[in-house]
Amino acid sequence: MTVPQSSTFPRFQLVADHSVLVEFGETIGAEAHEQVLDLDAALSRTPFAGFMEAVPAYVSILVRFDPLVTDHQAALSAVAALLATAERAARTASAHEVLVCYDDDLAPDLPAVAARVGACVEAVIEAHLSGAYSVFMYGFAPGYAYLAGVPERIQIPRKAAAVRGAAAGSVVIAGPQCLVTTLRMPTGWWNIGRSPTRIFDDGGDRPFLCDVGDRVTFKRISRAEFDAMAGA
Repeated sequence: MTVPQSSTFPRFQLVADHSVLVEFGETIGAEAHEQVLDLDAALSRTPFAGFMEAVPAYVSILVRFDPLVTDHQAALSAVAALLATAERAARTASAHEVLVCYDDDLAPDLPAVAARVGACVEAVIEAHLSGAYSVFMYGFAPGYAYLAGVPERIQIPRKAAAVRGAAAGSVVIAGPQCLVTTLRMPTGWWNIGRSPTRIFDDGGDRPFLCDVGDRVTFKRISRAEFDAMAGA
């Protein structure tokens, strides 16, 4: 089946034989993400026959269903009915504090970020600490919680090419986004600090520190505090 395309939102896309992608916008923003969270909550409260899971992202949500139970048309109808009747959900977001050390060897890109935004290193640190962050999605690698809320004055595009070997716990930014890496791997984002806070625990009952929609603040710590916590 084909889905009529519209210049307005929400938009719907069929994915394989088992999903519908619902889009609420094209740019990262609070309003579109609130709609994502509302539909996610509505699907949790009132799942349709064959519904399997919903995967929220910045401005879209993937609605996955069992193709042996239902089909695209029924899923589209169910989602459309929820959108027509859903009300803005009252949510209580959990708050999390993430520790970060900005010492030179733990923040290799801080000077470059400062130069690009025309500020000193301390001003970049202060701006980063002042951000109002929220978890918009998980993706790319295990435990990668994508945060929106980087202050506009330190927003810069990602690097032209990825750099290998970013350590787990690296605090990286790109545009309005920030995350704390959980694995040693390449990244094209700007590495401005290192955190000893455990974001992802693959051996625990609750692997992720945060849920989508939760709030995050960063707290600066000294190198001695970082070393003590990282070595514990």
